[in-house]
Amino acid sequence: MTIKQRMDLALEKAGQTKGAEISQGALKSTPVLFKKFFPGRKAVVITDQFVWTAAGEDVYNIMNNEGVECEKFVIPDKSFHAEWKYVEMIEEVMKKYDAIAIAVGSGVINDVCKLASHRLGQRYICIASAASADGYSASGSAIVKDGAKQTFTCPAPLVIIGDSNVLCNAPARLTTAGYADLAAKVPAGGEWMIADLFGTEPIRDDAWHVIHDMLPEVLADAQGIADRTPKAVENVFAGLTLSGVAMQIANDTRPLSCAEHLFSHYLDMTHHTFEDRMVLHGFQVSVGTVTMCAFFDELLKLDLSKLDVDACIAAWPTKEQEVARATELFKNFPVPELGPTEIARKWQSPEEVREQLNRVKATWPEFREKLRNQVYSFEKMRDLFVTAGAPVAPEQIGVSRAQWKNMTNFVQLMRWRVNLFDLAKRTQTFDTLVGKVFGQGGALEIL
Repeated sequence: MTIKQRMDLALEKAGQTKGAEISQGALKSTPVLFKKFFPGRKAVVITDQFVWTAAGEDVYNIMNNEGVECEKFVIPDKSFHAEWKYVEMIEEVMKKYDAIAIAVGSGVINDVCKLASHRLGQRYICIASAASADGYSASGSAIVKDGAKQTFTCPAPLVIIGDSNVLCNAPARLTTAGYADLAAKVPAGGEWMIADLFGTEPIRDDAWHVIHDMLPEVLADAQGIADRTPKAVENVFAGLTLSGVAMQIANDTRPLSCAEHLFSHYLDMTHHTFEDRMVLHGFQVSVGTVTMCAFFDELLKLDLSKLDVDACIAAWPTKEQEVARATELFKNFPVPELGPTEIARKWQSPEEVREQLNRVKATWPEFREKLRNQVYSFEKMRDLFVTAGAPVAPEQIGVSRAQWKNMTNFVQLMRWRVNLFDLAKRTQTFDTLVGKVFGQGGALEIL
């Protein structure tokens, strides 16, 4: 089945996105799609200074030449991020023109237009300037508000357009970042399998297959990403779009991410910069992804069929102890209440944990093989990323390996969603796995 066929089938199931055009010259389809989905409405192209010359001006001219009344707004700041003030800025622009937004740009432009449109009770069109992230078609907007990166509930774009003439001319690092963000679904899928086994978040087959059936084909062409061939770039953008569609189908972000993204959230919340600028989301995630592949490698070496469940339950902390641990760990974090709040939601009783561990013990040989078939080894993922040009070690994004190791403690606590580290905490193997990954001879050995 071709990627386009997968897209057509997925959009039939999607609850929010109803149109997509991913091809060479796709910008020309904008007026037709706008008239189909927003008949009689006025449009406003919203973009930034760099994308205006790359694609925004073309969209603006195409719309007006085809008889669609269209205004424009170019965000004045040369450097900006998905922050609340820009949501308010775009809201005012849309109200001023009484217009439907056509977001032309990267994931940041898309996120702010998505939330601004929702707050005004409207839908919008997204035109991607780079195959850089999976948020284009996601139902939800990742915005920094009150110092914390939060996901606000709002519908995905009604229409998504990706023109390979534009996507292939985006800075190479953006395309590589998108490739890495797509590859993150590999270990995230493994962690979803753990959550499914625990019974906390059952796998949705319809959402699962939208992503994972096409991943091996798309990720295998890392050289095509390095060379920015139209087919490879279109396929990555389609894969990122399908990832968001899977989220729409599941009505949850579980298909898209897990622990590998929490490393990125930590860096965003601590305002991490490298070489005087923010690190691309996909590059943060790429290091998180190889990290989680390394943890899976070590997990799969364990024989949990011999697990001493009684000993694990005897060592299981109370909710009060876990909240106290999180409170101490997060006391100097920019959002100190995050850890205690999330672990209070995540904590489960000894009876629930016993049931989960009995299930792990009874099914381990078969379950371990399923995980092995799902998650790439550290070496395989590292080699793909090196070929594509993505970072594979913390120091490549300005973080020491000792700092990265310490971040694993935060990652385990900073979201209620079950991840690999929660399995490790339950089986009393967390310290062992951390030691294997960061110790002598480990994938991320601290030198």
